[in-house]
Amino acid sequence: MHELYNFLFSWQLFPEMGTYHTADRPKSGTYKINYLQDHSSLQIELNWVGIDNHAYNTSYLITPNGEKHAIENNLIFDEAAYRFQDHKYFTIHLFSNGKAFVDIAHEILHNGYLKVTETKFEDDGTQTIDISIYHKQLSVLPYAASVAGAVIKPTEVGMIKHKALAAMEEQTDLQLNQIRQQIELLASQAQEINRRKELSMMIYNAQLSFTPVMGNTYHLYEKKDGSYFLSMIAPKEWNNQFVTIASVKMLADHTWIEVK
Repeated sequence: MHELYNFLFSWQLFPEMGTYHTADRPKSGTYKINYLQDHSSLQIELNWVGIDNHAYNTSYLITPNGEKHAIENNLIFDEAAYRFQDHKYFTIHLFSNGKAFVDIAHEILHNGYLKVTETKFEDDGTQTIDISIYHKQLSVLPYAASVAGAVIKPTEVGMIKHKALAAMEEQTDLQLNQIRQQIELLASQAQEINRRKELSMMIYNAQLSFTPVMGNTYHLYEKKDGSYFLSMIAPKEWNNQFVTIASVKMLADHTWIEVK
């Protein structure tokens, strides 16, 4: 269960940031993800207050071994399966009477928020998607929730750790994204150089009866015997006698590029 450390919090709903199709936008809500002490089950608890001020809640346990298993004491769905993708994404599949009921995808965003995407499978084969955005509840009640409850006090150390973790994740994600963009740029540049090299090799192996001038446009043709030659004559002046390969220019490094 250690792979879920990013998710194991109590999350507070941002009602205005979500998109809802199966029900009205809620007024407030919390989403708790926790695990039992022996790490055998993942506990999910959802509490919402609707626009009608009615409270709704559901709670269930997930066995995190990837296999479908029964869900007890739930009137909406009776089976579930868990799929872990990486430390920022996992999905819960819920089933009712043997049929897929809803997929709940959990994703940690770059800003540290939790995005929960619920895809509900309707009886007519259509799908309805609701998206909720949550933020971490970094503090707890400074008083007991019941007369017999223990006093809960937020700790400064815990607050610092939570804020540092969120800042670390945001910064490392930003740096990784920058590196990914640099790698993609270098890969694109390498592909362009390789294309220029292949074209240049073809031209330097072709028949050439003049000295090319850098910056001028020339035309590469293929003869019927499969050989190539470079010419200053444009394709329309040959009356389709040869197959036109490309119109090209020589660069300062003596490589060639195709021009349109």
